[in-house]
Amino acid sequence: MKQIKELKVALVHDYLREYGGAERVVEALHELFSDAPVFVSFTDFTVTGIHAKKFLGWDIRESWLTKVPLYKKLFSPLRIFAPNYFSSFDLSDYDVVISSTNAYFSKAVTVKKGNKKALHITYCHTPARSLYGYTTMTDWKSNPITRVAGMLINYYLRIIDVQIARNNVDFFIANSQETKRRIEKFYRLDSTVIYPPIEIDENKKFSNTAQLPEKNGYFLIVGRIAASKHVDLAVKTATKLGFSLKVVGSGKGIEYLRSIAGETVEFLGGVDDKTLSDLYENATALLYPAEDEDFGMVPIEAMGHGVPVIAHRSGGPLETIREGENGYFFDAFTIESLGSVIEKLLKTKWNKQKIYDYALQFSKGRFKKEISAFILECYNPPMGGGYEKKTTRGGRSSNS
Repeated sequence: MKQIKELKVALVHDYLREYGGAERVVEALHELFSDAPVFVSFTDFTVTGIHAKKFLGWDIRESWLTKVPLYKKLFSPLRIFAPNYFSSFDLSDYDVVISSTNAYFSKAVTVKKGNKKALHITYCHTPARSLYGYTTMTDWKSNPITRVAGMLINYYLRIIDVQIARNNVDFFIANSQETKRRIEKFYRLDSTVIYPPIEIDENKKFSNTAQLPEKNGYFLIVGRIAASKHVDLAVKTATKLGFSLKVVGSGKGIEYLRSIAGETVEFLGGVDDKTLSDLYENATALLYPAEDEDFGMVPIEAMGHGVPVIAHRSGGPLETIREGENGYFFDAFTIESLGSVIEKLLKTKWNKQKIYDYALQFSKGRFKKEISAFILECYNPPMGGGYEKKTTRGGRSSNS
């Protein structure tokens, strides 16, 4: 049986265009397999901004999409061809292929050539939100043209997506119980949950006594500016109620947010890891009004600094927030609903050490150990000229 470092591994990711939770997962996988090439549909490090330096020195291999004129602007409508971008890669020379996927079909990679076959494991952040009725980065349904075109494309891609999931992948890893339910619902396949890696200083110490939040502190928003994140609700609430809000992140909707923001709202754009850590450290609380989030790494990052979280009562945060212990939920996307919970949070005594201790279970070290164990459990030496086909249904141990 090969050890984890003896395996020849290839990593596959939808694209490297931004830096969010999915990219942090790929970054952790690359730390585990530093020699592994990373196959992507395309890269656009002008959008990645200050985080582009994280990928310096990587062996990144792009698809034929990069030969299409204006592909960096048209990558979204061109997703109808995305399965072919990845199926054009031949990865049969590797022992293990790990695809990291959300919406751009990286799990469509080809891992078999003749009798030789790599083991294909997919780390699924969520089945594509646009295909299965969840809110997305943009409000594409508001335009009649994009709504009709999008519905037709999505109908076709849903069929392809299910076929690829069932035929191309040996094992699915879900980033949360929420995503596990989606994989079961849409693909009729089982998966194993391995929570994503969160950067946490494992040597922090806080006062063990519960304390009220300091007066005149600030609330924090961290993440991409997207329709599904409902950052506008936080901005409107801060403006109406007059509390200080710092917004970290960028996106197409930033100018609109500026136009509705009052004097108490500050937009910081993208920041480096040290600055972000300092912002977490001194925040009163994190606001996380994302809708139907698949997991939600940002709330755990905040908890890793002893900071409580206010999140919408949906998706992944339902697995990680314990009301009254590390945060609260709000129910409706209204200023009144969010505002009332903010007032409740400000009247609650919080034990920062207890919040921090809870977050430690989601550390990057834990992720690497669980991923390594999972790969070794799934991997079998070639027998009879190839690997025995394994099905995702039934989890790690089931064979077809």
